[in-house]
Amino acid sequence: MASNIPQEYELPLYLFHSGTNYEAYKFLGCHKGNRDGHDGYYFRAWAANAHGISLVGDFNDWDESANPMTLIEDTQIWETFVPGLKTFDTYKYCVFGCDGKKHLKCDPYGTHMEVAPSTGSKIFDIDAFPWGDGKWQKERATKDVYNTPMNIYEVHLNSWKTCTDGKYYSYMKFAEAIIPYLTEMGYTHVEFMPLAEHPFDGSWGYQDIGYYAPTSRFGTPYDFMKMIEMFHKAGIAVILDWVPAHFPRDEAGLFEWDGGASYEYSDPRKRDHLTWGTRVFDYGRPEVRSFLISNALYWLEQFHVDGLRVDAVASMLYLDYDRRDGEWTPNKDGGNHNLEAVEFLQNLNSAVFSRVPNALMIAEESTAWPMVTKPVSDGGLGFNFKWNMGWMNDMLKYMKYDPIDRSFHHDMLTFSFFYAFSENFILPISHDEVVHGKASLVNKMHGSDVDGKFAQCKLFMAYMMAHPGKKLTFMGSDFAQFREWDYENGLEWFLVDEYENHRNYQKFIKNLNTFYKNTPAMWQRDFSWEGFSWIANDDFRQSIIIFRRFDADGNEIIVVCNFVPVERKSYCFGVPYKGKYKEVFNSSTDDGSPATNGTVKSVEQGMHGFEQSVCIDIPAFSVMYFTVEKEKDKKTRAAGKKTAKKPAAKTTAAKAKTEAETKAVKAEDKKSAEKKTAAKKPAAKKTAEKKTTKTAKKG
Repeated sequence: MASNIPQEYELPLYLFHSGTNYEAYKFLGCHKGNRDGHDGYYFRAWAANAHGISLVGDFNDWDESANPMTLIEDTQIWETFVPGLKTFDTYKYCVFGCDGKKHLKCDPYGTHMEVAPSTGSKIFDIDAFPWGDGKWQKERATKDVYNTPMNIYEVHLNSWKTCTDGKYYSYMKFAEAIIPYLTEMGYTHVEFMPLAEHPFDGSWGYQDIGYYAPTSRFGTPYDFMKMIEMFHKAGIAVILDWVPAHFPRDEAGLFEWDGGASYEYSDPRKRDHLTWGTRVFDYGRPEVRSFLISNALYWLEQFHVDGLRVDAVASMLYLDYDRRDGEWTPNKDGGNHNLEAVEFLQNLNSAVFSRVPNALMIAEESTAWPMVTKPVSDGGLGFNFKWNMGWMNDMLKYMKYDPIDRSFHHDMLTFSFFYAFSENFILPISHDEVVHGKASLVNKMHGSDVDGKFAQCKLFMAYMMAHPGKKLTFMGSDFAQFREWDYENGLEWFLVDEYENHRNYQKFIKNLNTFYKNTPAMWQRDFSWEGFSWIANDDFRQSIIIFRRFDADGNEIIVVCNFVPVERKSYCFGVPYKGKYKEVFNSSTDDGSPATNGTVKSVEQGMHGFEQSVCIDIPAFSVMYFTVEKEKDKKTRAAGKKTAKKPAAKTTAAKAKTEAETKAVKAEDKKSAEKKTAAKKPAAKKTAEKKTTKTAKKG
């Protein structure tokens, strides 16, 4: 490096230009300092193509000649020091671009901004906030995020609820209002749609210009920090939507920051998201990698956010995403994968987990890209969770079908279980599914009968809660809002006050969430076949599925789902143990209370590969959960006592006998399985015939 570079600058600059300065915000941007005995602020900006930069603001009447910045030789970094400035002073960079034009830009690393639609950066020191969530941080460091309940409430802060005066909540007023609700309703996490500064409300926060500045719509960065602290003290984790896939063309933002391609690709076939009207980050540029990875860690470390949901990952991974033939450039191997973006995501997750081991890094990835949640060392992208978009699309489509037709689409109901453990999935019913003509969740249910819609919606939610994977639902789905989500208006909370259906539904969700939280079998083994087993998945004629969920101690819940409006009396199915099966939850009642079967004792009648079975009544449009109380017969108890008296060590002869018996049992099991498979084949054939007939009718 050049000899005139201060020694303390050398390491951060070297790392920044290597793409590995993961605290770039501590060097670039606005920082307190002292020069020649004068207190003031240093301003540093990266601009590889600029011909010059000046600092302008209220303090110098926006005079571009008053505070010119100096290029630190051979570093692409411009710097100036201004004494006498104070917190909340507004500033921008006047950039003399390589295009021959002047551009007024907000600070890419600025920590605070003017209230939209104004776009000036504001001086604000984020380091002095007195954090009080030490207990939460200590407990989080030891938490197993995979084997704990995760029931996420996704929220858009602007439109969750309006204040009585018609205005939106501040960060702290919002926390005061929503925390008691989330606690009462049994949610474990809150996920915010993006809260980085964005000028256009209609982008919902997904088109950011201030990546390091919490939006000032609701308060200062300290107010944002206080909100996070309040959630943590209430035992609620916080996830923030994060947008490294693209940025808007706003003049004040990152768009052609120094008059040319800086943060974006220079290649026009990689540079633009044409449908979204945005620019794509240049993931191959080291300075951009430093900017983005630093930003992720900034939210996690400086603001104590517990996790990031990374938006639009698929758009990053594919060079031909939303592009027609001839509109994209293949990679060096001739393929459509953006190898630079893959490497960036791997570096991102490696950096995050090396510094914040129990962070939640959640990919919103809508394709079948393999190994999204597998370690980077194994060739994966390194996330620890992924939204299950396939499950979401299949199930919402399935629930729109007329129940008469659901038997022809039974595979849509069962398919997700067969790949449920290929990734660490979160099942999302997000904001994207209740907007732009897609209808609210309750209105996605088939039919025009209101009671039928509510019954199906409760059925769907109880089935979702039992399905392997963590859970996410968007605000409004917790009380069955009829209207689609509208970012300009608050939710229709009056429905709960005025209509019994909505009050009952909200109470049902509360009880369902509580049951989920209190039942380890529903979340302790979400990502392994050890936590799930089928009992019956082939009753397509009656649209019924039955399965088991297990916790780490072997305790289980049996789940019975009926997706048609027909009651099934004395429906029999196999169960794994001799004993009692107690109904503990029933979606067909107002609040989920058990009401149909009570406790049912098994009988020695083989079904579904088990020696025991039970017969129950299954209400129309329902999901029921059953607990299991095993019963040891006299023979088993006697054998247990006899075995207990024997020495622990076995003789060679005893071992040989045991091995022989095991082989015999396995042979018998194989024969039984072959018979069961053969018995199912005619049913499968009829299924295919019915599907063919249905297709012919539609044609």
